[in-house]
Amino acid sequence: MKIRFGRYTAFALCVTGFLVTLWLMPESFWGGVLLLVLCVLSLLGIWDLLQTRHSVLRNYPVIGHVRWLVEMIRPEFRQYLMESETEATPFSRAQRSLVYRRAKEAPSEHPFGTMMDVYADDYEFIQQSLMPIETPDPKGFRIIIGNDQCSQPYSASIFNISAMSFGALSANAIRALNKGARLGGFYHDTGEGSISPYHRENGGDVVWQVASGYFGCRDSEGRFDPARFASQAVAPQVKMIELKLSQGAKPGHGGVLPGAKVTPEIAMTRGVPVGVDCISPARHSAFNTPLEMMAFLQQLRELSGGKPVGFKLCIGLPWEFMAIVKAMLATGIVPDFIVIDGGEGGTGAAPVEFSDHIGVPMREGLLFVHNTLVGAGLRHKIRIGAAGKLISAFDVAAVLAIGADWVNSARGFMFALGCIQSLSCHTNRCPAGVATQDLKRSRALVVPDKAERVWRYHERTVEALADMLGAAGLRHPDDLRPHHLVHRISSTELRQFDRMHYFAEPNDLLEKRAAAAFYQDNWDMARAESFVRV
Repeated sequence: MKIRFGRYTAFALCVTGFLVTLWLMPESFWGGVLLLVLCVLSLLGIWDLLQTRHSVLRNYPVIGHVRWLVEMIRPEFRQYLMESETEATPFSRAQRSLVYRRAKEAPSEHPFGTMMDVYADDYEFIQQSLMPIETPDPKGFRIIIGNDQCSQPYSASIFNISAMSFGALSANAIRALNKGARLGGFYHDTGEGSISPYHRENGGDVVWQVASGYFGCRDSEGRFDPARFASQAVAPQVKMIELKLSQGAKPGHGGVLPGAKVTPEIAMTRGVPVGVDCISPARHSAFNTPLEMMAFLQQLRELSGGKPVGFKLCIGLPWEFMAIVKAMLATGIVPDFIVIDGGEGGTGAAPVEFSDHIGVPMREGLLFVHNTLVGAGLRHKIRIGAAGKLISAFDVAAVLAIGADWVNSARGFMFALGCIQSLSCHTNRCPAGVATQDLKRSRALVVPDKAERVWRYHERTVEALADMLGAAGLRHPDDLRPHHLVHRISSTELRQFDRMHYFAEPNDLLEKRAAAAFYQDNWDMARAESFVRV
């Protein structure tokens, strides 16, 4: 008789083994252990056959659990054993290792040549000069943010900590980031969760992000409260005010922090009730039109004592941003800065479709904003920041070359804190104590040590940028231009960025001579009175 090993084989072996072991009645310790194990597996198989939720377990009792085990350990197995150095998921091992080495002051030199395929499509590089200069001093890599409508301009580093809220990150993570910012002389964006006690503890420069929930400056109905805003905005530690319209990870989408996670600390920081769902709406209630938005920005500027004000967004419908620019021209109110986030931006949790398929990528958004401001004759008054998967000095140089004035990084500084990209930010079980409110887990993050790493990562990244600039014959990041950045189109064709993209000339849009029909057509559809196109 032919024996077929089928779907019940593992279960049958467990039951048979249990009965045989029981019959032999082993008297040794290990015999008893074996009997217990086989008993548990047999009972598990019976449960699998009787349960009604999982078809695989009903068809493959006992052995079917191996599938869940493999699924559970697959991310770690892949990350440590199978992932290539340059495979971005979402950040490659090479990118993470670069941050770790710089944060720990370990050597970051590259032996034996690049591991990148320089003939692969989309490879990019900076063109060096035959007349390189001595490496410029990175301490001078700062920019002044604040136009003639601002009475307290801010001297910012060209590399800063992007928006991450207390609540998304642990208290110790916020402490370490802010202390690192103070040590290195760069700024720390609060994220929409407002200014917590942990942002204030070490005195690092803070950019206060005000989002649609108006956390830290809201009344009992969730509306903007001018008095509460002013009481915090005038603090010397607060250097700029950033109005968040949208974020790259989930543009056009609000958020909810479940009541179970609204601890007394978070409630105090955000100005919301303890234990009640904390809702961040998808849109602002303080304004409904571009003109009203300009009036609101002016109100923020006045209430803060004349500090730089600006806004952050991920570009979506092009005429909506152009409507904002037309409102600037109509009112004469010009923000001091705009931060461009990209559809590739990160967050602790976002709907998959939003992360993957909503929002203009950062570079295209940056080019669009830069060109629109140039074409409207406003670029000289407004600084532009960029955020979105920027880790290395080359990442910084690339976006500066195509229109940004400075760069923010969130996940780069998370890696400096010790983040291992476990992709468990939304579970409250971050193994590094970074993205969690579990006190036992966050206690593992030692603030003095991680603050030093945050500082060193910033310092060595800016030093690497200085080396690149010297090789290109440039003295300051402001000198980078599109023709310095080269993109591989195919295995046989390279193209400078100034030959790949349209770059506007001053007042092109105002004088209706934009060379790209896309810009002129959308400009003509935009109107300052409404976000709805003509």
